[in-house]
Amino acid sequence: MSIEQANCIRRFMRVCSDGWQKGWHEANGGNLSYRMDGEDIAVCKPYLSVRTPWISVGVEAPGVGGELFIVTGAGKYMRKVEVDLSDNIGIVEMNAAGNAYRVVWGFDDSGRPTSEFETHLLIHEVCSKLSDGDDRVVYHAHTPNITALTTAFVLDSRVLSRVLWKSTSECIIAAPEGVGLLPFTQPASNELAEKTAALMESFRAVAWAGHGVIACSQTFDDTFGLIDTLEKAAYIYIMARAMRGGEEAANLLSDDNLRTICASYGLEPNEDFLS
Repeated sequence: MSIEQANCIRRFMRVCSDGWQKGWHEANGGNLSYRMDGEDIAVCKPYLSVRTPWISVGVEAPGVGGELFIVTGAGKYMRKVEVDLSDNIGIVEMNAAGNAYRVVWGFDDSGRPTSEFETHLLIHEVCSKLSDGDDRVVYHAHTPNITALTTAFVLDSRVLSRVLWKSTSECIIAAPEGVGLLPFTQPASNELAEKTAALMESFRAVAWAGHGVIACSQTFDDTFGLIDTLEKAAYIYIMARAMRGGEEAANLLSDDNLRTICASYGLEPNEDFLS
C-alpha cells in the first residue's frame, strides 16, 4: 500500500473535500489537523523520515510534545488536497517541549503547516487533556451563515448558543455545552491561539467573529458533523428571520423544549445558557 491508502490519510482527505464542496473553503481558507494515534503511526512509519530541522511554532504546548500531526499547509487549497496530496498536507513531529516541529512527510517544495498551527496545537493540548486523550481532530472552516450571525448581531457566547439551539432540535444534541464566541481577533496570531484555547476549556466549538468557526472532537466525522450542524442551525435562523421581514422567528424552540430534548438523550445542557 501507499501512505495515501492509510485510513487516517483517507479520512483527512475526505473532510477537506467535503468542506470544499460545502463552500466553506474559498481560496486557501480554513485548516485541519489530526493528532495521530499509535496505529496510524505504525501504518505510516515506512513513509516517514526527517525532512527539516526543528522549526519554532511561537507557542508552547508540552501537553502534545512528541506527538505526530497530519495538518494542512499554509497557503494551500482544500480543494487540491485530493489532487496533489503531498504538496498540500504534511505530517509533522513535535519536540518534547511542544514548541517546535519538524516535517517527516509531505509539504513538498518547502511547504509548512497552516499559519494557524499555533491555534491548533493549543486546542489539541486543551482538548486532549479534557478528554483523556480521546479528542484528536481540530477543524477550522469559513462557514458563511455562522459568520453572518457574528457580523449582523451583537452576540456573546450565551446569545449565540441560544440562537443556534432554538433554531433546530439537533443543535443542542450536538453541542449541549453551547458554542463559544470570540470577538474579532487577528487571524494566525498568538492572541487568537491563546483566547481560543481558553474558550475550548468550556466549549468544543468556537465561532470567530467575522471569520468562521473552529471545533475539536474525537473523530473526523464527529468534528465535521458538529460544524455542519451549527452551520445549518445558523442558516435556518437566518432564513426564518428573512421570511418574517427581519423580525424574530415566531416558533423558536422553548427552553422547556431544549431541556426535554436533552433529557431524552441523557445530555446535560449548559444551564447558564437557559432561562
